[in-house]
Amino acid sequence: MPYPHLTALPTALLAASLLILAPASTHAATTAKAVKPAATKDAPALPGYQADLSQTTVSGLSSGGFMAAQFAVAYSATVAGAGIIAGGPYFCSGQPGRFPYIPYLTNALTTCMNPGSAQVAPPVASELLRAANDFARERLIDDTANLKRQRVYLFSGTKDQTVTRPVVEQVGKFYQLAGTPAAQIRFVDTLGAGHAILTDSNQDKPCAVTESPFINDCDYVQARDILQHLYPDLQPSSTTLTGKLIAFNQRSFIQNAYSSMNNTGYAYIPKACDSESCRVHVVFHGCLQTTQAIGDRFYTSTGYNQVADANKIIVLYPQAEPSPVYPYNPKGCWDFWGYTSINPIDPDFYRKSGTQMEAVKGMLDRLGSARNSRR
Repeated sequence: MPYPHLTALPTALLAASLLILAPASTHAATTAKAVKPAATKDAPALPGYQADLSQTTVSGLSSGGFMAAQFAVAYSATVAGAGIIAGGPYFCSGQPGRFPYIPYLTNALTTCMNPGSAQVAPPVASELLRAANDFARERLIDDTANLKRQRVYLFSGTKDQTVTRPVVEQVGKFYQLAGTPAAQIRFVDTLGAGHAILTDSNQDKPCAVTESPFINDCDYVQARDILQHLYPDLQPSSTTLTGKLIAFNQRSFIQNAYSSMNNTGYAYIPKACDSESCRVHVVFHGCLQTTQAIGDRFYTSTGYNQVADANKIIVLYPQAEPSPVYPYNPKGCWDFWGYTSINPIDPDFYRKSGTQMEAVKGMLDRLGSARNSRR
């Protein structure tokens, strides 16, 4: 099915598209040694841990939230739940639009962010689900019937003007229309937070602001709330980490040169996972949350590791990276509008075969492989 050539859009508009902001983290007590951003030559292969991939979940903020929603739908046979902070529904940038023209980039900037300010309508969940059903029939993504079993956490801060509530609420409507029971969907929308991931640390930004590093102190450990909803059986978080942070060679999972993904990824491995089968939670950073922008803060201080340590959950932190040329991605955002597609007339960012999507699935498969096997 043909689509438009996105590079015809003005350069200024393209640059503006990459200002979709992103998360960072909470500061919980930790004794685990921080792993500094690694050079490719220093990063070993990701080992296998015989992880239980049937309980895989994902989460992310802003572009990472869009990526979490996208991955959860495309790989719904694997993903059991998703946490979406200030993100929109699957294939958001694909609507509105009809053959032969879908303005993905324009939609990403307007429909999928602050439609009120842009004076356009928000995304329409029913149309996006219809598209997902079509893709599933074409076997481009997994069967959408799998969405009925997923648990979904949604968040929109009342002070967030970057990705606004009308966009986020369409994720809930998408899942409701897909048959997901209401009890499995949690929508938090009453906190006066800006565009950020939320913590309970007074070292972070004030709750209502939207500014770097997009980690706001709202007296609320958001990572804990997300994982508590996705895994209702959680034990209290660890105050002292007993596991290890690892850097691994992410490049081996990337199939083309246009991925805008870093050579190195990171993961937190609880001590129990060295000998027992653990679940996996994938966390997608947002724009301006790459290691180039904030070093190791995202994967050491978001609060996920403390929850994971006490609950036998491996936390996978895949890494995008800034790209100043083609693909043009100077803020290190995850792709939810097609910048990684080799053929812009037929973008594949929303499919299982999309460059970033396929790479992350490869990382999951590696974690689920025989213990200590390597790629």
